Amino acid sequence: MKEGIHPKYGDVKIKCSCGNEVETRSTHSGDIQTEVCSACHPFFTGKQKLLDTAGRIERFRRKYEAKK
Repeated sequence: MKEGIHPKYGDVKIKCSCGNEVETRSTHSGDIQTEVCSACHPFFTGKQKLLDTAGRIERFRRKYEAKK
């Protein structure tokens, strides 16, 4: 590889607002702050709620139950 054309690849800490810290390597200089990580995101923790504000699921079920 050519010398002097590649960015520095160093250690970086990624800090989440929940307090979770991850150490990784990146070309980014300095630490990285995030609001949501895999430890606190509702999709990954299983706390995600499906919101059916328009009643779409019920209309779908009624429509296709009648055809059976």
